[in-house]
Amino acid sequence: MESMGKKKPRPRRSFTPEFKAEIVELCRRGDRSVGQIAKDFDLTETAVRDWVKQAEVDAGERDGLTSSEREELAALRRENRRLREDVEVLKRATAFFAKETR
Repeated sequence: MESMGKKKPRPRRSFTPEFKAEIVELCRRGDRSVGQIAKDFDLTETAVRDWVKQAEVDAGERDGLTSSEREELAALRRENRRLREDVEVLKRATAFFAKETR
């Protein structure tokens, strides 16, 4: 009785760029709606719409960050986080050794 009305969260899945491109192409053909394509391939409609939007950005049809720009931004953010952590460690080491020399 407790499980009525509650959906189990879907496990996170990853898809190849080729698969995403095929789904986007099906959507662009216009034979079926985005919702129908998502249902046919057991995908969420939101994911399919996001893939279509990203394909439009990559093709220059829509404003936004391209896939390569998104990847570069993520890499720069990771590097920035690592460098900030390194700086924090060096600050602590400097403070530690400054106390030792007094």
